[in-house]
Amino acid sequence: MSKKALNQKNLITLGPERLAALLIEVTKGNAAAQRRLRMELSAGQGHDEIAHDLRKRFAALRQAKGRIPRKTRGSLGKELHAMIALIDTQVTPEAPSEACDLLWALLHLSDGILARIDDRGEVLATAFDAAIAALGRACDLAKPASADLAAQVLEAQIDDLSGVFNGLLPALSPALGPQGLEALKDLAHIARTTSPPPQALERFRAHGARRARAMAEELRDRQTGKLLADIADLQGDVDGYIARFSADELTSFKNAPDVAMRLIGADRATEALAILEAARTRHKTRRQISGTPALDAAYSACLTALGRRDELRHFLWQDFETSLNPESLRRYLGMLPEFDDIEVEEDARALAARHHRIEAALHFFMTWPDLTAAARLVETRGREFDGDACELLAPAAEALEQVAPLASVLLRRAMITDTLEHGHTKRYRAAVEHLQACAQLDAQIIDYQSHLDHFDFSDQLRRQFSHKTAFWRKANAQ
Repeated sequence: MSKKALNQKNLITLGPERLAALLIEVTKGNAAAQRRLRMELSAGQGHDEIAHDLRKRFAALRQAKGRIPRKTRGSLGKELHAMIALIDTQVTPEAPSEACDLLWALLHLSDGILARIDDRGEVLATAFDAAIAALGRACDLAKPASADLAAQVLEAQIDDLSGVFNGLLPALSPALGPQGLEALKDLAHIARTTSPPPQALERFRAHGARRARAMAEELRDRQTGKLLADIADLQGDVDGYIARFSADELTSFKNAPDVAMRLIGADRATEALAILEAARTRHKTRRQISGTPALDAAYSACLTALGRRDELRHFLWQDFETSLNPESLRRYLGMLPEFDDIEVEEDARALAARHHRIEAALHFFMTWPDLTAAARLVETRGREFDGDACELLAPAAEALEQVAPLASVLLRRAMITDTLEHGHTKRYRAAVEHLQACAQLDAQIIDYQSHLDHFDFSDQLRRQFSHKTAFWRKANAQ
């Protein structure tokens, strides 16, 4: 076995003939890799050859009907990104109109592809986002007629079931220009009063003729409404943006902040406050209001814009008490007279230490930051943690290793135990790594306080979860 590292510099020394032979050998039987090589060969023969090969691949993807296996989702995503990069770098500079046609064709494959695969990780969605961004760059160079581009945008968005085209208008707005936006607005208004075309009805035919029409009309109204709101937003028309929402939708904790921030930007903070207060009343219990950070941030911005300092200060402290939002506390402390903030900050730390939501308390101390207080919280209330909160506990455990090894171990134990109790087999590898880290940190811990030492914890773990053989195989293999 060669001791040379497998990197580009060392591979170059093999020479082109040997590398070519190796590529043929390692890609044999790998259709995705072979397609990538063909694309790279096309790139050296000009944009016409690239376009020809891409259209052949698009046709194959369009005609395919079978379910796409989950294990091939990643390779398909890589292939889409490679095709987009090829268009963006090789076709757009030389033939931007051709690039636009290719990217539109690729994007119109999205419904068929996404209908055949579970894309919960949004592997493919990111590829289509990249295609939209590349289309924006190509249109900037190609400068298509604004009326034609407006018609293409409407056609794409009005039938968009998967949300692939959500970012289309912002990406193409420079190419559309003011004239194109107005043309698109007119087309959207016309579409709202026009019966859905036969192809739109066909999409829902399995539900029966009457239901299919109702569903097609509902999709048309929703998509044209969103399109008109996006156009209004680009034109700085706040009232046009608001017109998209019903009275009930306007007080949703998701929509109210967006509308309010636009009103504040238009020096209409009083109107914004009315909308936000209606939204807060609708979600009036403290439990409901906590967990709506966008609504809280908009409310804070609104009170600031109106100069209502006393109300703002009261709200910031109330928000901190409820959610332990560190930004609310920072703003609150900044509004206090000099030296008063020191005592209030100590009170805030004490409040966080006894807060009923221990994960929120840990997040506060880690982001404030106060690692000493975070360690104390873990050591005194460690049994309260939800070991499923890995996104919080794992980085906290790592950050506390040097300053508080016991706290780091306790957080890792919570994640290990939760993984085994609930059979999270996909997390077994991480749990084994946590157990190894606990063993390494054991030498640094002089006093385990009221907690089991590492030997006793490991022994208890083996007795309690001896039936989790897959986990112990991984642990013993390390």
